[in-house]
This record gives sequence, C-alpha cells and structure tokens, in this order.
Amino acid sequence: MALTAEAQFHVLAVDDSLIDRKLIERLLKTSSYQVTTVDSGSKALEFLGLQDDQSDSPSVSPYHQEIEVSLVITDYCMPGMTGYDLLKKIKETSSLKDIPVVIMSSENVPSRINRCLEEGAEEFFLKPVKLSDMEKLIPHIMKRRSTEQPKEEQQLKHSQQPQQTQQNDHNNLLVTAMATDSSINSSNSSNKRKAMDESLSPERPRPRCRVTA
Repeated sequence: MALTAEAQFHVLAVDDSLIDRKLIERLLKTSSYQVTTVDSGSKALEFLGLQDDQSDSPSVSPYHQEIEVSLVITDYCMPGMTGYDLLKKIKETSSLKDIPVVIMSSENVPSRINRCLEEGAEEFFLKPVKLSDMEKLIPHIMKRRSTEQPKEEQQLKHSQQPQQTQQNDHNNLLVTAMATDSSINSSNSSNKRKAMDESLSPERPRPRCRVTA
C-alpha cells in the first residue's frame, strides 16, 4: 500500500545485519515510507534523542536528530542491546513511549513473542520480512496520530485562551469608552436644547405694582 507524498511517515529500522537492513529499507521505501537504518539499539536511542548510559532513565543525547519518527522496527537478536531491551527503553521514556515498536526475528519462539507483545510491541514479524508485512504498519502509525491530535488541539486551545482574554478585555474597554462618550454627548445635547428653549420662550409679563394713594 503506497502512501501519498503528503502522508509519508518516517520509520527507524534497527538491525545488526547489513543484508537484513538493506532488505527492510527496500521494502519500506517501496511502500513509500521514509527510512533511517542503524545497526544497534544504542544508535537507535541516540537517533531518537536519547543516549544509553546503562541507567534506568536514558538522558538526552547531544546528537539528537530533529526528525519525527513515526515507528521503530527492530531485530530481536542483536549484540549489546537486544530488540527487547530497546523496546523497554522506548516504553519507559515518557517522550518516546507513544512511538509504535515492531519486533523482527528469524526464530519463532512463542515465549519471546509474548514477552515483547506484553511489553508494548505492536507486532512481531518473522524473518524474512515480506512486503505484505509493511501493510500492517500503517494502522499502528495512524492510531498514534489519532491519539496525538486531540492533545495538540487542546494545547492550541490553551495557548489561544490568554490572547482571547486580552481581546475580550480590549473590547470591553472600547465598549465602555464608547458608552461614556455617548452619555456625555447626550448630556451636552440635552443642555444645549434646554438653553435654546429658554432663549426662544416669550418673556412673561412682570406683575405691575399697585400704587396706593
């Protein structure tokens, strides 16, 4: 299933085998995904913005790539950090835990598969990976997008509230000023009209004084 250019997603592929990396890269590009390949779990964490310092909480890497990764697909059996270890690191990191992770392995071991799925893996592919497997990735990517969109809208709403409050305050001040000005003008007009009426009214006859002899 090919994606449109506007809907391209970036997949990080992790495998210590050069042949397997080339294969997964070709399959992903055929399916119109953007692809970055690395040969170890530590390099994957570094690309995601973290560095593995053998602690429970990976720290921010100075070599972080400013690329949004839509999905991570990793081999299970790798020297140093296994695919399962990489999966755990990602799911334990608050900034990365929502990234879908897919595990690949040439060994069909049910206990291994179940352990990865319980830890949060979306899929477990058996090697050699096929083009039809690539079609299973998009639902997991879209599911993440659908959960992120309400968060982004909520953040946008919160960021706009102070601006809206300032605009409302400005409008209220403007309305108050206009009302005050209108009241003053109305009062001035009333005073002028009263003065004009008094100037135009006929003079009343003055009472004559009666002279008594």
